Amino acid sequence: MTRRLTVAQATITFLKNQFIERDGVEQPYFGGCFGIFGHGNVAGLGQALQENPDFRYYQCRNEQSMVHTAVAYAKVKNRLGAFVCTTSIGPGATNMITGAALATINRLPVLLLPGDIFSTREPNPVLQQLESASTQDISVNDCFKPVSKYWDRINRPEQLIYSLPEVMRVLTSQSEMGAVTLSMPQDVQTHAYDFPEELFRKRVWHVGRPRPDLTTLQKAAEWIKSSKNPVIVAGGGAIYSDACGVLETFASKTGIPVGETFAGKGAVRYDAPYSIGGLGATGTKYAIEIANEADVVIGIGTRYSDFTTASKSIFKNPDVKFININISEFDAFKHAALPVIGDAKAVLEELSSLLGDYEVDANYRQHIADVNKAWDDEVTQIYAEGNGTVVPIDQAVVIGTLNSFMDDRDVMINASGSAPGDLHKLWRATDPKNFHLEYGFSCMGYEIAAGMGAKMADPTREIYVICGDGGYLMNNHEIVTAIQEGIKFTILLLNNNGYASIGGLSESIGSARFGTMYKYRDENSGQLSGDFLPVDLAKNAESLGANVIRATDRESLENALAQSKTADRTTVIYIETSLYRTVKGYHAWWEVPIAEVSTSPSVQKAFETYKSNKKEQRIFL
Repeated sequence: MTRRLTVAQATITFLKNQFIERDGVEQPYFGGCFGIFGHGNVAGLGQALQENPDFRYYQCRNEQSMVHTAVAYAKVKNRLGAFVCTTSIGPGATNMITGAALATINRLPVLLLPGDIFSTREPNPVLQQLESASTQDISVNDCFKPVSKYWDRINRPEQLIYSLPEVMRVLTSQSEMGAVTLSMPQDVQTHAYDFPEELFRKRVWHVGRPRPDLTTLQKAAEWIKSSKNPVIVAGGGAIYSDACGVLETFASKTGIPVGETFAGKGAVRYDAPYSIGGLGATGTKYAIEIANEADVVIGIGTRYSDFTTASKSIFKNPDVKFININISEFDAFKHAALPVIGDAKAVLEELSSLLGDYEVDANYRQHIADVNKAWDDEVTQIYAEGNGTVVPIDQAVVIGTLNSFMDDRDVMINASGSAPGDLHKLWRATDPKNFHLEYGFSCMGYEIAAGMGAKMADPTREIYVICGDGGYLMNNHEIVTAIQEGIKFTILLLNNNGYASIGGLSESIGSARFGTMYKYRDENSGQLSGDFLPVDLAKNAESLGANVIRATDRESLENALAQSKTADRTTVIYIETSLYRTVKGYHAWWEVPIAEVSTSPSVQKAFETYKSNKKEQRIFL
């Protein structure tokens, strides 16, 4: 039996019949399709979506941001659901490249269907076509290859029969997932073909829990039993595998402390006696001290970014060994580790059995409980002592006020600026989805689009987005989409008139915040050092349809949050914060190269500090 459909119609018909299942729970895989139409996809995929209203289409405002929305949806879904994103050719397609890179770096699934130039090459060059003097077998869609986990171009209808199953294989692979790009020439989208009926049958993709190699696991147990100061580094994989409950039982039983990456924060509750909070360059001072002394580091679902390892300087014990529990062989072998390849939940269950009655030394366990309490007291102090009565208020006050206001299952979203470092240290995470921070790509402009995606993934949760003025100016378009679709969440728009994070970094390397503040150009100096620009971001948000509340201090922010919770549409709370007052770091380093030669004394001084820090860097072989 066959069904005569266009390539675009066949694609949508196939996608809406894909399901995913783990641990006996089955659900449709795709939540629908985000898209912006142009001549490269309107007659193909646009027409197919019109004929398939049960595969819902969402009209977005920016191609990059719709990929961010899809990524946030997949993140909240624990990678058990995804969205399709379609664009026209040329600029529409290339606008998705940043989102594709973000998805792949963060190991999160999204399916991209960019339109492409004519396969026949007859109207050559077509509008928006990139021409090459050396080949005609290239388009801007080839730029997706390095940022995609799977890439294909459909030049003939029958190729779709073999490509679509591969698309799903990669999207549902816990070890290989990321952006998947299926490039679709605009003429081929409209071509009809007699596709086999079997292509469109319901298919359920089972996500298994691969078990580790027993010999390797036994060796890991031996290493842990012989250790004195073990520590767990919980990454995003601990959450995606739904291993948080098992991890909590494991840490409670053994007493091994748990530090968290940006992606892993929330894997255990902040107030658990074995929790040491954020670990790495932006970690808590106690987590850093414990990592410095650790003799066995147990990585769970982490890719060991430079922030997590403080540019390979945080694990100072000369005899330190690594055990990496990871579904991905690529990540499992990092730091010359003992690679325990398998599903995090399954591995922890078997490892716990092998460890038997093992516990860390009672003094070590008590020390961990003491520092957990000490750090929580310090967070309370930082939240309370921040400048919360005078404009502009401290960023820590905004974070503390929001953290105290939110319910346990609510979600806080952030990705860029100076907030991630403060959040990693201070945030009291109460649920695996409570702390949603994209820091693999740290992409300015992720936040607002992600707020919509997170709410779509789980409408039962309240979503709060922390967005700086820089990120807001780069990508605020999906406020319009949220209003259109009735998707309600709250945006805390923090305005400090500049790029606070990079400004602080610039200051630390001796460059005095050059080019990081929103100021007029000074006619005398020729630099951007005049008065601050008179931009009203609150009015801008109001013009996009959002409910806008202005807050100035701690009390008015508390009132604004209460109002936003009962509002009937997406709300923007606008508040000015200090450009300079952020939470201090705690004796951890992050490598940013500094000029070896400079006429600036501050740069010269920073370079000497840089050389000193480089000596603490380790190579793990």
